[in-house]
Amino acid sequence: MNDTFKHKGLRQQLVNILINKGITDAAVLKTIGHIPRHLFMDSSFLDHAYQDKAFPIAADQTISQPYTVAFQTELLKLNRDSKILEIGTGSGYQTAVLCELGAKVFSIERQLELFKKTSKFLPKLGYRPRKLIFGDGYKGMPEEAPFDGIIVTAGAPFVPTPLLSQLKIGGRLVIPVGDTVQTMTLFIRKGLKEFEKHEFGEFRFVPLLEDKN
Repeated sequence: MNDTFKHKGLRQQLVNILINKGITDAAVLKTIGHIPRHLFMDSSFLDHAYQDKAFPIAADQTISQPYTVAFQTELLKLNRDSKILEIGTGSGYQTAVLCELGAKVFSIERQLELFKKTSKFLPKLGYRPRKLIFGDGYKGMPEEAPFDGIIVTAGAPFVPTPLLSQLKIGGRLVIPVGDTVQTMTLFIRKGLKEFEKHEFGEFRFVPLLEDKN
């Protein structure tokens, strides 16, 4: 698992691109500059690892565009030790970003192939989520709630009520909502049944899969 000077140089170029696109959180930028994204991708895509693009991974899923990862992470407003639920482990790249930032990460993956691969792969890089399960992201992880933040890394046609209910007061849910094109949406829990909603423009994600069994 090589991480060369060339890779490090390409990461710094990527960080500069993210700064030019408006990412300002120094900790997020430092993390993107540190994590070897090429290791999370198929070797045939190595030349593309540090372009600001999404790319295919196993099970017809994608590794998110670095800008999207940075943007969603910035919206979470993490502190070290923030308790974060991630819906859609995928390649594990976003998981690694959250772990690197000091979050206590709980993650759910719906695709068994990805779940098996990523749960073995992350510890090899030194990233150990508190809990990584194969399951239905629409249901969240009620046994571990409440969370300081919840991040959804797939397009949701609607906002799952269980996710809102699993936020702490003051907690933040970052979720792309929509069918073909999604609107990045932030919900901040203000009270038992009170949520503040903010929208941040259009993004494209693979769909959030529901357990139909």
